[in-house]
Amino acid sequence: MLDINMLRNSPDLVRENIRKKFQESKLPLVDEVIELDKKNREAIQRADYLRSQRNSISKQIGALMGKGLKDEAETAKQQVKDMQQELAELEQKEEEYKAEIRKRMLVIPQIIDPSVPIGKDDSENVEIQRFGEPVVPDFEIPYHVDIMEALDGIDLDAARATSGNGFYYLKGDIARLHSAILSYARDFMIDRGFTYYVPPFMIRSAVVNGVMSFAEMENMMYKIEGEDLYLIGTSEHSMIGKFIDTILDEKQLPQTLTSYSPCFRKEVGAHGIEERGVYRIHQFEKQEMIVVCKPEESPMWYDKLWQNTVDFFRTLDIPVRTLECCSGDLADLKVKSCDVEAWSPRQQKYFEVGSCSNLGDAQARRLQIRVKGENGKKYLAHTLNNTVVAPPRMLIAFLENNLQADGTVRVPEALRMYMGGKDKLSR
Repeated sequence: MLDINMLRNSPDLVRENIRKKFQESKLPLVDEVIELDKKNREAIQRADYLRSQRNSISKQIGALMGKGLKDEAETAKQQVKDMQQELAELEQKEEEYKAEIRKRMLVIPQIIDPSVPIGKDDSENVEIQRFGEPVVPDFEIPYHVDIMEALDGIDLDAARATSGNGFYYLKGDIARLHSAILSYARDFMIDRGFTYYVPPFMIRSAVVNGVMSFAEMENMMYKIEGEDLYLIGTSEHSMIGKFIDTILDEKQLPQTLTSYSPCFRKEVGAHGIEERGVYRIHQFEKQEMIVVCKPEESPMWYDKLWQNTVDFFRTLDIPVRTLECCSGDLADLKVKSCDVEAWSPRQQKYFEVGSCSNLGDAQARRLQIRVKGENGKKYLAHTLNNTVVAPPRMLIAFLENNLQADGTVRVPEALRMYMGGKDKLSR
């Protein structure tokens, strides 16, 4: 959410940013906010004047009664009563104006970083850099579910019977591999100085509205019926929410956190979850990284976060690339974002396995996450997040890139201690 002063002082900048994101339908919101803000400030000004007059006249009533000027005192009392009524009406209007302003401000997009490429959708995202040599072996790579089934590691039919499409049972070495990757990711991030967390897996609506846009919420979040609770779509939601309505001392920054959680997503718009695949699913687990920092440090942390994911995948011998998200592909709260994509030898292309985002002060403004500087002045923190790893989607890249011609799957050295010393998977 933007600072209201930006719309007061630089409305053209806000309009231009909306155009860069190809959201022309939101342009009227700028004028609506400006008009509502004007009316609200007028109401506040009028209310302040009435309070001053009311207090002044109230003081006179006792003096008038003391002088025996009963009629004048009654007139003054009526004036105070009229002012009270008008004040009540103005205070109600102020609340209505504030609510209407906030409703519009919540959907006006954050000002994007000048380095963000301009484009309408993800087809215009820009490749930044590749890490590792993408290899296509001289033998056929089966579909990832076929690899898992050959290792007796997945049961989709049973999951479909119990839960429907978009769910799975992992078992045996594939289930162990899934847990091993998450354990390795946890230790990988701890070794890089991040504090490990297991957060709540449900959050209140106040936190949901603070960490994501309404459109994202509608397409992602599962609501707990009859309660003010939502299942999290990623642990970032809980971890940023942890700081709601807090004032951090500047010396406490940066906060560098890594968190494990299950994730639950509707996947609205997926046009039918694949019955046999584990690429788009309703339930999965993830290791996340979150940073709360000074505004001037967020670009540096952004680069560190995506590099962590690249380094993690490279230790598992998986080629990856980074892709800069264009303006039209950025969620409204994001200032800048890039995807980390892994190489698929079967499809001979890259696919997304993680996303790194700098949200500037958008989440901090919504959740009131403030920092107290050395001079005592308070300011809004910046928040960032990035995926370390999210199996089982990551398992697709792992199995395809480590599959051998004889059907076994090589276990890279970094993961072997988490797999009981195994150097390969076989039926």
